[in-house]
Amino acid sequence: MNMVLEKSCGAIVYTIENGEIKYLLVEEKSGFHSFPKGHTENEESEEETALREIREETDLEVELITDFRVSDQYAPAEKPGVTKQVVYFIAKYSGQKPCVVRPNEIKALKSLRLEDALKILEHENEREILKQADDHIKNI
Repeated sequence: MNMVLEKSCGAIVYTIENGEIKYLLVEEKSGFHSFPKGHTENEESEEETALREIREETDLEVELITDFRVSDQYAPAEKPGVTKQVVYFIAKYSGQKPCVVRPNEIKALKSLRLEDALKILEHENEREILKQADDHIKNI
């Protein structure tokens, strides 16, 4: 059986509010929380995909920080024979308000402190990636 690789790209999106880092999480219609991300289209680069998906999901124009790149791979139970690869960068925005562009897919956007974001992320691998991103941002 051929394994199908589905590739998505996105970013850990953050802003600084009153000297505090706030991370933007997407609450999907399913109730799960994740980072803004989506499938690569045509000949897009990973960076182009991440920027487009962030814009399509949050209406933000962000600055992509590409010296942070983490790839997460898993096999979703609901899609036998499919391996999903998600590449995450870090993206920064300031002076803009995120808003839900696709209400049919996304329930809400939440801007949260690290501790709160870690509490609501359901997947251990996403919590790990967020911690790595947080370390990276604090050292920029």
